[in-house]
Amino acid sequence: MDTPIERELALELVLSPEHSITVPARFTYHVHDPYAVHVTFHALSDQPVRWSFARELLVEGALRPCGHGDVRIWPTTADGSGSVCIALSSPSGDALLRVPATAVTSWLERTLWAVPPGSEAERLGLDEALAGLLAAPDGGPRPHGPRGPRRPDESGEAEVR
Repeated sequence: MDTPIERELALELVLSPEHSITVPARFTYHVHDPYAVHVTFHALSDQPVRWSFARELLVEGALRPCGHGDVRIWPTTADGSGSVCIALSSPSGDALLRVPATAVTSWLERTLWAVPPGSEAERLGLDEALAGLLAAPDGGPRPHGPRGPRRPDESGEAEVR
């Protein structure tokens, strides 16, 4: 499945405790990039702002405060409804965003269904890529590693006397 799992959401960009503005955003997940989530914000600029961070961070942040540095995520209750706060920090500035918890968790559930936690490495194709690198030029396996058999004096290690 190469089709991205996407969801358009309206986030609140918190400007002060009393004031926020709505920012449209697209949450995207690709099974071929199973550890990351990508968020594109269509905010106060001509160009969209893109952020990528660990899917695991968003999953955990929907349940309890987590993260440090550039991305911090935590659940909260505002006006009686559950939200997830996402704090982003960059050299260009800081942003505090709030998204309805049910919207982000339903999207996350779709990503977790597509690639269950713990199975991400299987989606990267590392075993197949490694097998391809180690295969003989004719496509068959190499009998003794990537450079073939060696004589005992060709170990590549210095002899200790």
